[in-house]
Amino acid sequence: MKKLLLLLAVCCSCISYAQDELAQNTIKAVLAGNQSQVIQLAEAFPDDKYDWRPTEGVNSVGEALLHVAGGNYFLASKLGFAPPEDVDVMNLGKITGKENIIAALKKSNDFVLEKITMVEDGQLNDEVDFGFMKANKLGGLLAIMEHNGEHKGQLIAYARSNDIVPPWSK
Repeated sequence: MKKLLLLLAVCCSCISYAQDELAQNTIKAVLAGNQSQVIQLAEAFPDDKYDWRPTEGVNSVGEALLHVAGGNYFLASKLGFAPPEDVDVMNLGKITGKENIIAALKKSNDFVLEKITMVEDGQLNDEVDFGFMKANKLGGLLAIMEHNGEHKGQLIAYARSNDIVPPWSK
């Protein structure tokens, strides 16, 4: 009976680990797809449209892209992953120029994609205070994915408003 209970405990632990890994890999795959489309949109905008905004007080194209990059670093930091030493998160908004903005966004994308599967097994249910919400670490990973998707939608609207067709829908 003790051997059976031990075997059952080991199996449950393996199932839990597999579920954690499945969740993280699924989030990573969806996030990578969103990130790819955001980069495609960023590349589709001409340089002179990076300052375009739909109305006063709303982020411009460039500001929206840098906001996504900042959100990647912020949410990952709340999960315990400090931004790379060469990234000045407080001054991301000062980056200018299409090429520089895209480079900053790509770097933040690579960073969060690497960190998603580094959340330790069994910690996905640990509570984290993100400042704007309290959630478990799984919720934090989902917030990263959702934040990128939210701003992909914003940038699609920006593109359409400027007669730019999202590259994947041509």
